[in-house]
Formats: sequence, C-alpha cells, structure tokens
Amino acid sequence: MINNNLDFDGYRIDLAKNTRVQIPDFLQVDAAERLRSCLQDEVPWTLAERSEGVSKTIEAPDYAAMDSRMRATHLQKAYECAKSEFQFVYESYMMVRAAKEGRDPTLVLHAMLDFLNSESFINFARWLVNEPKITRASAQATRYRAGHFLTRHQDKDKNEDRAYAYVIGLTKNWRPDWGGLLQFEDDNGNVTQTLTPQWNSISIFKVPQSHTVSLVAPYATEDRLAITGWLLRPNS
Repeated sequence: MINNNLDFDGYRIDLAKNTRVQIPDFLQVDAAERLRSCLQDEVPWTLAERSEGVSKTIEAPDYAAMDSRMRATHLQKAYECAKSEFQFVYESYMMVRAAKEGRDPTLVLHAMLDFLNSESFINFARWLVNEPKITRASAQATRYRAGHFLTRHQDKDKNEDRAYAYVIGLTKNWRPDWGGLLQFEDDNGNVTQTLTPQWNSISIFKVPQSHTVSLVAPYATEDRLAITGWLLRPNS
C-alpha cells in the first residue's frame, strides 16, 4: 500500500532531528483514491466533542438526524468552552472500536486498519521513527468541516503509551486560508511550525508536543479528510 518509489532515508533523518516530518505521496495512488472516496461517501460519521470537560461522541444515527440549527448550537457551545479550556469538535469514525464491534464490515477502512497493524507496517514504523518498542497502531477517520477545530493539547494519555502521532492526509486542493492547519507551539505559545493538509501525505510527530488543528473557515469548499492515530508501545 505504501508508495514503492519513495526514498524514506531523508525523512527519517529529518524526523530524528526535528521530532516531526511530513512525507508527500505516501500511499500508492489507487489506495489513496479509494480511501478518499470512502471518507467522502461511505463513512457513517459521529460527532466528536467535549461537554462539561468530558470527551464524547454523538453516535451516527443521532448525528445524521440533527438539522442545521442543532448542529450550529453544538458549535456555539464548543466555541464558548474553547475560550477557557481544551475543546474540540469534528466528525470521527473510530476504526478500532468499529472493528472490535463488527460494524460496517464492507468499509475499506477495516482493511486499512489491518494494514496499519500488519507486521510489515509496524516494522517500517519502528525503523522510520527509531523506536523498536512500537507494537501496534490506533486509527480513526476524521472529517473537519466548516467551524470544526481542535485546541492546544499534547496527545498524552494515561491509558496508552503513545510514541508518535500520525496523520494521513486525504484532502485535495486544500487552501491554507481555509484553516484546518496542524500547528505546533513552543512553551510560550508561539507557533513554531505549520503543516498544511496535503493530498496523500503522512505527517508524523513525536509525543508529547503541543499542537492544534486550527478552525476551518466557513468559506472552505472542501472537507479536511484524514486517517489519524498513534504508534503505540505496550502499556507499562
């Protein structure tokens, strides 16, 4: 599934030096196109958000039944919370959870999850990030639409030993002024690097480090599509 024509040596060096890297043309084109089609037209999306400081999802049937007024109300509540606390709102499909529950068996996302946890990919990931303890990868599909965002956080989690985060970009023709930018910050809140959503790319960065996904502009004419997750070590 990975592009056989890529030379990863330079990207491996950049990642070791800078703790993050974006690699273009990551997947074979047919695979990237099929995944993009799935995210555009086939996924039963949930809404991932926080309410009263607790992360939760509005399940697909309830989310699909919400009209534009109800969705706008959820966004406004998220904006108010984001003024003072960690907050996010975006569409999500939790691939690991769906696989465990046997849901939506025809989705190509299940094949992608199997690939990300195959021996060949895990060995490649260990080499690329220089972390031999990685044993598996988590994954979720995400769709950021107008008004969606993810505020500053570091990806640390007491229940998982996250070594590196990854984002496989499946958005075409994204404009930087549409937002949805992966931005890294230093301890003073200064943006030190910005990664724009790029078609058929993978962005990888070491955990923990502060980052955000900036607000998607109301005039964006495309959705920010991605498969994202973490390369995981065994829990200690």
